[in-house]
Amino acid sequence: MINIGIKEQDRKEITAGLNQVLADTYSLYLKTHSFHWNVTGPMFTSLHQLFEEQYTELAAAVDLIAERVRALGARALGSYSAYAALTGIKEDHGITDANEMLRELLKGQEVIIRNIRSLYPLINQANDEATADLLTQRIQTHEKTAWMLRSLLAV
Repeated sequence: MINIGIKEQDRKEITAGLNQVLADTYSLYLKTHSFHWNVTGPMFTSLHQLFEEQYTELAAAVDLIAERVRALGARALGSYSAYAALTGIKEDHGITDANEMLRELLKGQEVIIRNIRSLYPLINQANDEATADLLTQRIQTHEKTAWMLRSLLAV
């Protein structure tokens, strides 16, 4: 029995939302890593490096999110099939155009931002400050990354 001041039903709902964010984050990690390997063209060097920075940050985030799920007493999802069933981020299906890669990563960042924002009413109701803090940091990171991707697409 976990007795941390958050009702069991609230913990279940919060961890379901966190597992959604985990699935989205891992899916975006995979896509970003694929784009890192496969980007070509005149922006190769800068995008190759940018994508590496982004997938490295996402890999660290996956661990933080999963550990928060565990701290709240639930099982953190950890399989491709579980992530695929939950995520709103489309897989990389062989995109080779650098600008399309940027657009796809931007869409993925925005999916995560929206999913995180949708958790705040429940988190606030449950007085789950630790999850709120984690997700506030995640939103800041995703919004900054989205801004940078948008800036690269500006014409």
